[in-house]
Amino acid sequence: MSPGSLYRIAAFTDTPTGGNPAGVWIGDELPTDAEMQRVATDVGFSETAFVAPTTGADRVVRYFSPEAEVPFCGHATIATGVALGNTSGDGTYRLSTSVGVVPVTVRATPGGREASLTSVTPRHRPASPSLLAEALDALRWSAEELDATIPPVLAYAGAWHLVLAVGSARRLAHLEYDFPALKRLMLRYEITTLQLIWREEETVFHSRNPFPVGGVVEDPATGAAAAALGGYLRDARLIDAPCTIHIRQGDAMGRPSRLVVDIPATGGIVVTGAAVTM
Repeated sequence: MSPGSLYRIAAFTDTPTGGNPAGVWIGDELPTDAEMQRVATDVGFSETAFVAPTTGADRVVRYFSPEAEVPFCGHATIATGVALGNTSGDGTYRLSTSVGVVPVTVRATPGGREASLTSVTPRHRPASPSLLAEALDALRWSAEELDATIPPVLAYAGAWHLVLAVGSARRLAHLEYDFPALKRLMLRYEITTLQLIWREEETVFHSRNPFPVGGVVEDPATGAAAAALGGYLRDARLIDAPCTIHIRQGDAMGRPSRLVVDIPATGGIVVTGAAVTM
């Protein structure tokens, strides 16, 4: 395997015990697919980012879960930005991913470093009745529990997510789903995570993200889903852009995560978070 350095970083938090852990491997050349998969499996976090080369503003990045490669991962991108800031200095890095170039700006703050990614152009489409019915069945939820003001959709900002909004905090708090059934459904529809949300205020959302296709029951912070949600809210005119929304995630898992999502009038969605070495 190509020589490189492996970092373990918690994203969307300012404490190592919060946020979503990611592996970040940085080397002169990317390892083989088999080697990257082995490392991601050994690390065991929901994603590990592999970055090359070790210098310069332009880098190539690939993302692997413990089970498979994923096209894009937001929290691992935030972790990558902070890792690059720690090793190469603050500034803007252009990450070439399988879904396009994702700029990441990293900066030092009094509490540590934070990074902001700008997603590829988001898009969304309605969830089909059959997809919705199967997803609700796997979640053991009912259609009557959904928030009719935020219709179910498939939303994209680098990866596809099924967005389901519920009408109460209590419904979101109880998540006990059929792991094999949901995994089969997500593989069939090429869905990366479910973005399950409850809107507390106009610009404050609570989120939970099942990730069985990555071998993970739940993701404590999901930057790609946050970007996809921001794009959906804007393009469906469910929020007045430009604006900023705040997503609270990971609380139910004991790993509180805070995601700041800046939604411009057009173009990619900007997702910001702190990250710390574990």
